[in-house]
Amino acid sequence: MSEHARDEADFGFRRIPLDEKQDLVDGVFHSVARRYDLMNDLMSAGLHRAWKSALVTAINPPKNDRDFQLLDVAGGTGDIAFRVIEAGGAGTTATILDINSGMLEVGRERAQKRGLDYALTFVEANAEQLPLPDRSFDAYSIAFGIRNVPRIDAALREAYRVLKPGGHFLCLEFSAVDVPGFDKIYDLYSFNAIPAIGRAVTGDAESYRYLVESIRQFPKPGAFATMMKEAGFGRVSYTRMSGGIVALHSGWRL
Repeated sequence: MSEHARDEADFGFRRIPLDEKQDLVDGVFHSVARRYDLMNDLMSAGLHRAWKSALVTAINPPKNDRDFQLLDVAGGTGDIAFRVIEAGGAGTTATILDINSGMLEVGRERAQKRGLDYALTFVEANAEQLPLPDRSFDAYSIAFGIRNVPRIDAALREAYRVLKPGGHFLCLEFSAVDVPGFDKIYDLYSFNAIPAIGRAVTGDAESYRYLVESIRQFPKPGAFATMMKEAGFGRVSYTRMSGGIVALHSGWRL
């Protein structure tokens, strides 16, 4: 790969300078923050709830009073962290980290309304440079966020760094449909219906067009598994769900 290619990144189907991607991604999520969770329901016909339930089951917070610390990255609105707190015992706490202040603002408001703010810490920071100590978390989760990170390899190395020995890395991300025929239907829906829903609900079709394109640019499950191994993770595996629409990736700091 040339030095020029290394200094570029995908932004949907466009190639842009690497150092411009984060600001563009921030603009997307500032635009959609207030309707983000509603749009997830509409775009997936509610399926995202089952996918996230599978993620929480894999995180497996202890039901007793044992201390258990989750780091949920790109989780600004709190959806995953809230579920983990509610599934775990009294010793379960979560740090919600997001680079986008608008998403974190929504998360803080939701946490207070649900009475969960006692167990949560909100941090505005970049997944590529976590302002957190080494070996400090029992689990790291990231749901539908890692494909928006400009330097995925750097984010994976940081995930490995902040996990305790025996800590669990879990990534829920859109993937490649692997059911013949369904892939064409899924493409038609993604490129036509989702931007239209985005325009109707948030007044922003372009942000959702980017999100659809970013899914197609994300590495296939096997390639992402290789990236996880290169970052140091062991016992790496993935599980496809809903015909390959999403995959749940798992790895451990051994």
